[in-house]
Amino acid sequence: MTGGTAEPRVPALVLAAGGGSRLGGRPKALLPYRGRPLLEHVLAVAADGGCDGAVAVLGAAAEEVRAGAETGDCRLVDNPDWRTGMASSLLAGLAALPPGASAVLVLLVDTPGVTAEAVRRLRSAHTGRADLAACAYAGRRAHPVLIGAAHFPFLRATATGDAGARALLASRPVTLVDCTGAGVPDDLDTPADLTRWGIA
Repeated sequence: MTGGTAEPRVPALVLAAGGGSRLGGRPKALLPYRGRPLLEHVLAVAADGGCDGAVAVLGAAAEEVRAGAETGDCRLVDNPDWRTGMASSLLAGLAALPPGASAVLVLLVDTPGVTAEAVRRLRSAHTGRADLAACAYAGRRAHPVLIGAAHFPFLRATATGDAGARALLASRPVTLVDCTGAGVPDDLDTPADLTRWGIA
């Protein structure tokens, strides 16, 4: 490429460390969805949505997840502090990002209704120079979220417990990317959720 600005590199960061305590201790990353573990499904969504590679953070039953999910070229990172909440996984993932990433697109392993189209729209917003953005469904901000590299220092300083990027998103302007009709951001937390999503 000659002249101009290089195309932004936006890897996916998949948070997949949860132990599924309200699901009888079943690791969410290995829940079967459409014939494959949820982690595989989410990684495929990230790839189909145009992400430049992926990092997945594991915690509960990490070795079982490594053995039970086909993750391809995704970099798998263990978070020994996963019980302390989402922030520790977010920070572990940031530390493992490839050099040169201009932003990261954060996906949760337990949101099977997030689609490649939603990821594509969010990534396109970054190509349009948004550096802090989130998908919105019927006007409600939800997942996934895109965080530009300029915000990483603030995120490292403020992410704590289960709050994740909450302080960052509350203190800076967030571009909302309309994904109404392009997916469902609901997460899997209870046995009733498993039934609703057809997960045995």
